[in-house]
Amino acid sequence: MNTIFKESKIVSRLFAVLLSALLMVPLLSSCGGGSRTATPPPVDDTIGRTVSNRNTTNQPEAKKGMGTGQKVALLAGAAALYYMYNQHQNASKEGAEGKYYLSKNGRVYYRDAEKRAHWVTPPKEGIRVPESQAQKYQQFQGYNGSSTGRDLTGITSSAAPAI
Repeated sequence: MNTIFKESKIVSRLFAVLLSALLMVPLLSSCGGGSRTATPPPVDDTIGRTVSNRNTTNQPEAKKGMGTGQKVALLAGAAALYYMYNQHQNASKEGAEGKYYLSKNGRVYYRDAEKRAHWVTPPKEGIRVPESQAQKYQQFQGYNGSSTGRDLTGITSSAAPAI
């Protein structure tokens, strides 16, 4: 009887070691070094300098220009919501392209043809706005990637019905 117990204990241990090894494979494969040979960056022969495809995230979005040299700001979060609200607050249509309202809890919504409320969320990539228009949103969260600033609570609209 003792030999059966010892054999099952050995099998259990082997099985445990095998499972442990299998669980470590993804961990070890993700830690491995990549390719050792790096390709050199492309060179633009007309001007003789290296061309880079990297996005420069260190520079603020306001530095980028539109086609006419006009500077733009990136609005996200509360700043984008307030911008969208201001763009639609006087619209005469219904639905997503119609009139937007501010709720008491600081959110923006619109009403469909059946008068149901739909909450508006700003696009994750933000909204590019000419810097001249964006200045009034500078105090809000999401202005040019800022995580600090004001949210939309406390901003009231006389035209907004209670929700």
